[in-house]
Amino acid sequence: MKKIKALICTIAISCMAAYGELPINYRVSLIANAGSGDFAPYYMMSNVHGTLSQPYSTLLRASAEKKMDKSTRFSYGFGADIIGGYTSKTEYRRYDKSTSAWVPNKQGPAPAWLQQLYAEVKYRSLFLSAGMKERGSVFLNDALSSGDMTYSANARPIPAVRAGFIDFQDIPLTQGWVQIRGELSYGMSTDEDWRINHFHHGGSSITTGKIWYCYKYLHFRTNPDKPFSFLIGMQTTCQFGGIYKEYLETGEEYLERHTDMTPSVGSFFKALIPMAGNSTYYEGNHLGTWDVMGRYKFRNGHEVKVYYQSPWEDGSGIGKLNGWDGMYGIEFRNANPKGIVSGAVIEYIDLTNQSGPLHWDPADFEYGYLIPSEATGGDNYYNNVAYNGYQLFGQAIGSPFVKSPIYNTSGSLHFFDNSIRGFHIGVTGNVTNCIGYRIMTSYRKSWGTSLSPSIKPTDNLSMMLEGSYSPQTIPGLDVKAQIAFDKGNLLGDNLGGLISISYNGLFNL
Repeated sequence: MKKIKALICTIAISCMAAYGELPINYRVSLIANAGSGDFAPYYMMSNVHGTLSQPYSTLLRASAEKKMDKSTRFSYGFGADIIGGYTSKTEYRRYDKSTSAWVPNKQGPAPAWLQQLYAEVKYRSLFLSAGMKERGSVFLNDALSSGDMTYSANARPIPAVRAGFIDFQDIPLTQGWVQIRGELSYGMSTDEDWRINHFHHGGSSITTGKIWYCYKYLHFRTNPDKPFSFLIGMQTTCQFGGIYKEYLETGEEYLERHTDMTPSVGSFFKALIPMAGNSTYYEGNHLGTWDVMGRYKFRNGHEVKVYYQSPWEDGSGIGKLNGWDGMYGIEFRNANPKGIVSGAVIEYIDLTNQSGPLHWDPADFEYGYLIPSEATGGDNYYNNVAYNGYQLFGQAIGSPFVKSPIYNTSGSLHFFDNSIRGFHIGVTGNVTNCIGYRIMTSYRKSWGTSLSPSIKPTDNLSMMLEGSYSPQTIPGLDVKAQIAFDKGNLLGDNLGGLISISYNGLFNL
């Protein structure tokens, strides 16, 4: 973290030396929500970069940034964003090893935290950035979608160093018919205190801290200036390194075993290109998606996109042995952004196959077994034997449609409900030039996990209605109100309302 901060300062100071005047965008927001239940309703706390989770909170948020100009050959940017205030707490469980008993453990967000701190620079088509910056899906519409299955807008930003193409670039010799974009980043988790405070530390369980992340993607697209264009590519990510901690209770004996998995130089290459490791078949926890999208643009400017994300955890998913698993979606985008319906999304999510519940590979075990055949399955999305669930501060880094570990009041960091099926609908538009709206609704049913199926399926219906007001007489002022609810035994019965008042402006430094 100290090295990343030093790199941010170096980039920012070097860039500022080249200019005498800096345009700084600033934003100040007051956010308050209240409701019933153990958590804020699903649509209030999902895809908001991990900024809200509790049923009661009053938060003040302030940010300042110098935006990067993508139209010029050379440009740079930097920013900082801090959030603080009051939040209610949720009661979790913790194991007290001194008394061998489970005790209440009330937890909530810190009184204040740094949400963003970053610096970035670009030259021609390439960029380099360092720090924590909110970034969502490179594939989906975060404002209306249920969320990207590899890297969504659901969790807080991971401090990372990123490099790649600033946008799609023409591939030479294709005369603009084929374009490419991609990115590579390495970062490290910052939720060590949160994990220690929330985790139950009892029974027979494991937890891993100081985890490194590697994220990369590569997409190809046909000419977007044509009425029809097609996109295909892959996103991949890997958790690696860290401190592995195992807690064992056998009779009257309580043991804590710690294994230092601090990454070597070779670990960074094995995270980039999966290779065999010491403790697992492949070093680290690898997962990702195949991304496919077709887009048609009508003569009047309206657009329709049809897309599919196919998740994978290993070679079986990459080879599409997980059946129909994935997210199927269609998006409409109005040529008039101020239209009554400016955008709409319908998605169907099915994660019930997971390449089957059985996994058997003779190579994984010692010699002597009489079963030579192989059964590749038990993908167990977002879970891994050596790492916590694919989460940060309890929020899924991938799709929030899969119930995040923050809901586990048992204190576990495991995803207990990844075998799900359901739908999601999002609609946005404008009533007048000053008044907008957004409606989100979903229904999902869970059968637990393929390895630990639930006795009875659980389900939930979630819905949110949002209204926004941006008066033309006061440029920069935005007022937003939300009312939302969850109904069912998967996420619980939650009801809440939210109001936020924001003002953004520009000054020269």
